[in-house]
Amino acid sequence: MGMILNVSHITKAFGDNTVLSDVTFLINDHEKVALIGRNGAGKTTLFRIIMGEMSADEGTCTLAKDTRIGYLAQHQELSGELSIFEEVRAVKSHVWAMETRMRDLEEAMKHASGDELDAMYREYGSVSHAYEQANGYAAESEVLGVMRGLGFDENDWDKKVNVLSGGQKTRVALAKLLLESPDILLLDEPTNHLDLNSVAWLETFLANYRGAVLIVSHDRYFLNKIVSKVVEIDHTKSMVFEGNYDEFAAKKAMIRDAERKAYEKQQAEIKHQEEVIAKLRSFGREKQIKRAESRVKMLEKMDRLERPAEEERGMYLHLTPRMESGNDVLILSDLAKSYGSQDLFSGLDLLIRKGEKVALLGDNGTGKTTLLKIVRGLVEPDKGTIRFGAKVCVGYYDQEQQNFNEENTLFDEISDAYPAMSNTEIRNTLAAFCFIGDDVYQQISSLSGGERGRLSLAKLMLSEANFLLLDEPTNHLDIIGREILEDAIRAYKGTVFYVSHDRYFVNRTATRVLELTRSRILSYDGNYDDYLNFKERKEAVAFGQAAYTGASGATSKGNTSSGATPGNSASSPSPTESKLDWKEQKEAQAQERKRQNRIAALEKTIEECETRIAEIDELMSSPEVCTNSFKLNELTAERSETEEKLFEAMTEWEGLT
Repeated sequence: MGMILNVSHITKAFGDNTVLSDVTFLINDHEKVALIGRNGAGKTTLFRIIMGEMSADEGTCTLAKDTRIGYLAQHQELSGELSIFEEVRAVKSHVWAMETRMRDLEEAMKHASGDELDAMYREYGSVSHAYEQANGYAAESEVLGVMRGLGFDENDWDKKVNVLSGGQKTRVALAKLLLESPDILLLDEPTNHLDLNSVAWLETFLANYRGAVLIVSHDRYFLNKIVSKVVEIDHTKSMVFEGNYDEFAAKKAMIRDAERKAYEKQQAEIKHQEEVIAKLRSFGREKQIKRAESRVKMLEKMDRLERPAEEERGMYLHLTPRMESGNDVLILSDLAKSYGSQDLFSGLDLLIRKGEKVALLGDNGTGKTTLLKIVRGLVEPDKGTIRFGAKVCVGYYDQEQQNFNEENTLFDEISDAYPAMSNTEIRNTLAAFCFIGDDVYQQISSLSGGERGRLSLAKLMLSEANFLLLDEPTNHLDIIGREILEDAIRAYKGTVFYVSHDRYFVNRTATRVLELTRSRILSYDGNYDDYLNFKERKEAVAFGQAAYTGASGATSKGNTSSGATPGNSASSPSPTESKLDWKEQKEAQAQERKRQNRIAALEKTIEECETRIAEIDELMSSPEVCTNSFKLNELTAERSETEEKLFEAMTEWEGLT
């Protein structure tokens, strides 16, 4: 395994603010590496230095010879009149050009002879070899696979890139980058605009990617699945850890603990020696004074350890309900909502009980945020009822953070919401969320996304609510901020209903997972891992379509809700439900056998086609054929038909697998 990128002793400062100091690490061929650190630690700056977009004050970044590098920045500036499909497909323009030239030569060779035919044949052999090297026969399916994997709706493929949102442009740029397949990928927050299915697809793609990958991401679940090395930037310096994110976190905690103990032990020794020195000097005798001076020299020669950098847990967040709610916290009955011709959901029933931490998952566009806004009273449902239980007090975290007076300062925003608080109490609260000194007089309109998120959490803490509605609460928080929020929710005695794409967050906080689909809501007891395990065991999958109708089998107006109404239980199915579940499993097994048989048949077809194409190529290069224009044309036509058959088989095979 050879070195592909060497980052050596990189130092960078902006004025008096040093961002990077002596940052050093290696990335080898095929390695998948995470680059982590707090917001503002210099991760994006380092990416720009590696790409040559910014110069370092000291140090070098060296790529192996002939290495192709690709970079996905957080923000993309795509423009032009091409559609999404055309923009992505253009990455393979060199392949399409070779394909066109091959077809032109095939047509021309039908009418050529002699030296002209020989020249055409030699060119055809050269172009077809390059086409095969570029994986041309699979290029179209590769483009389609990446676009579908990244969640592009086929109805949107004709949209012009110049009218796309920032998030959509980033997804287009990511699709192009993956198809370009450089030797090393630099990805800055690649999962920010992807739904859970697309993130899972990207995990598999990157885990099997033939090149190296350096990833900046706050998605710890994503990092755990992909990386085998972590480079941390902490207080401007770098440290390298082997393993995934969880292994890094464990090793980091051990290092911090060892550093703290060594520092405390040395400080205790220094204090002891200083007390002895003071005692010896107090005697006032020459012998004791000399002994004191000897100990002073010993202390001066001591290699003193620096105080370990504080973990900087940052903000303080403690969620405490003012009062206890009744056992039933939220009851939704027959809820429906649509926008124009787009039906989000209908017939939804849901019961959330006191103390539950409920995560709402689902693809983009299924209506998760809308459902939270309906519960909060910000959006009216088309049908159905929303009831809160006794003594329920609601606190709401809005991912769009529109519940601020943009003209207010931070101080005024808290003061207006909680007029009984003293100036000192307001300042102390804001300081707990890292707003110090004159920061409290910043205007809200000037805040970054992360700062607005921290202010939202401050207001949420002050609300003393016993039922929290949270819409993407980890957005804009760095990893440490997310861990603080996780700890606060785990310790919270109230009830939580939230939407989040952060699977690590869901894993640490959820006691129940709801999956919102186009037609129903499914309930799974436990956290994200439990949800995945339950789906793997229970969902019947036939050609990618989920046949499983819900853990309880209960149906309301054609929509299944497990654990969503009183008496339903995902863990205690009735005898009738057990029979249905057994029957569904048998049907699923039959469908799976059918799928596997079809895959085997397709693989045989693919092998036969590839073998025949190789045979045709060998025949066409033989002296007796290359001078026989009739036979050459016949073989060329057969090759085209076999290629088409191969492409159809590979496309179907890809869909089934």
